[in-house]
Amino acid sequence: MTASDLDPEPTEPTVCAASGKSLPCSIEELQTLFLFEKLDRDQLQWLCERGHVELIEPGPLYAEGAPATCFYVLLEGNTVMSRRVGGDDIEVGRTSERGVYSGAFTAYLGDRVPQVYNNSVRVTVPSRFFVLDAEVFAEMMHSWFPMAVHLLEGLFFGNKNAQAAIGQRERLLALGSLSAGLTHELNNPAAAAVRATATLRERVAGMRHKLGMIAGGKWDRTTLETLIKLQEEVAEKVPKSRALVLSPLEASDREDAITDWLDDHGITDGWNLSPTFVAAGLDVAWLDHVEATVDADTLEPSVRWLNYTVETELLMNEIEDSTTRISTLVGAAKQYSQLDRAPYQVVDVHELLDSTLLMLAGKMPPGIHVAKDYDPSVPPIPAYAGELNQVWTNLIDNAVSAMGESGVLTVRTGMDRDKVFIEFGDTGPGVPPEIRNRIFEPFFTTKPVGEGTGLGLDISFRIVVNKHHGELSLESEPGDTRFRVWLPLTPQDDGAALTPDGLDAVTAAARTSAGTAASQAAETAGVAASAKDKENS
Repeated sequence: MTASDLDPEPTEPTVCAASGKSLPCSIEELQTLFLFEKLDRDQLQWLCERGHVELIEPGPLYAEGAPATCFYVLLEGNTVMSRRVGGDDIEVGRTSERGVYSGAFTAYLGDRVPQVYNNSVRVTVPSRFFVLDAEVFAEMMHSWFPMAVHLLEGLFFGNKNAQAAIGQRERLLALGSLSAGLTHELNNPAAAAVRATATLRERVAGMRHKLGMIAGGKWDRTTLETLIKLQEEVAEKVPKSRALVLSPLEASDREDAITDWLDDHGITDGWNLSPTFVAAGLDVAWLDHVEATVDADTLEPSVRWLNYTVETELLMNEIEDSTTRISTLVGAAKQYSQLDRAPYQVVDVHELLDSTLLMLAGKMPPGIHVAKDYDPSVPPIPAYAGELNQVWTNLIDNAVSAMGESGVLTVRTGMDRDKVFIEFGDTGPGVPPEIRNRIFEPFFTTKPVGEGTGLGLDISFRIVVNKHHGELSLESEPGDTRFRVWLPLTPQDDGAALTPDGLDAVTAAARTSAGTAASQAAETAGVAASAKDKENS
């Protein structure tokens, strides 16, 4: 396709009218740029007729979020590109290379993507630009390079669709893994409760039988009242025994002492009774108290009756502990998923962290120790709680994977001026320096094939930076790797357009330098990348 195949009559740009000083357009100068060096003179003439050259004084060239109306090519000068993150402008690129471009360079994608500037550019010295109206640039691309446009469209939308599909798959895999872990965690206390209930039924049946024997025996009123009083005393002692922690050796010594006492007092099968008394925190001194309280001929049935009482209380404690554990796990699951809660709310970061750690406890090897270093002064913050839990999950899962079977996972919180920081540290081998600038790229992973999609950190970056207007950084050396998240204390509303899943259309500009790859350039929608950069990528 040549310039003659396009509209032969030049049209005055109605949108990209000169905002600086208008200068002559030279086809010889355009041909010296890597961007236009393969065009013939007719095409260069067509560009000069439909575009124009401007001299822009130092200051803003265009602002992020404004309608993308102009395609800019640097002829001479210096530009600085930045992204808006929360209330701050983060510089993501600075260049003086002739031929770099920015602005509406995805105009050829039409209304299938938001046609807005996805970054801000300012000039630091008087700079000359060749400027094309976005519609003219789109017309040129479709007419001169139709195959390239198809390839770029396929790359952009294919990458976007693949990322969405794999992201959904990763979420499902994470959900399945968490569900399996939660089921395992629930099964243990549930099984313990069932087992304790069955044993309790047997003990209650035994107590009914023993009660019948007592009622049919020669127990007077005073003896029965004394036994009931002892029963109440022992029932009060059992809950206090939870605070008593005995080593195996100490427990064994107490069991031996109680067994010897029972044998000395003619009570058979003392070895079978002593573990119950020790578990309740009772000792020989308490048995002496029982002996002093009841008659000698009622000592053995009294001791056995009290043993039934103690065992019944211990079993009820076990059932209570098991059902409490189940309730805690269900509560953690609800907190983790933010079930029945508004998506955007004021949340306690520590509660979110605790619920996530509890949900992931089943996935952690026994050799990994979790250390919490929470700052109690951290206030509640406005956030999308469910999505922050996803960030915690990704960062904790990466740390556990890096450490393998043993190590220390440190979760730390604190204040950093007007932001809250959450830090995840691990004692793994660290992230090699040569790949640190790529870890937030979509689909980049160091895990073996089939074990990672490369989207965990990308999704985390999008949630923290794009949706919460925070920051996510990495510091790493062997034995000490730290991912740190900063979140603002107050709601941030800078008018950023969000897609239904909370991710804006452009995310990579704050993570990667200009020209990382064609897909990154398309997604960044405004990175001033050179053709040489693209060839190298």
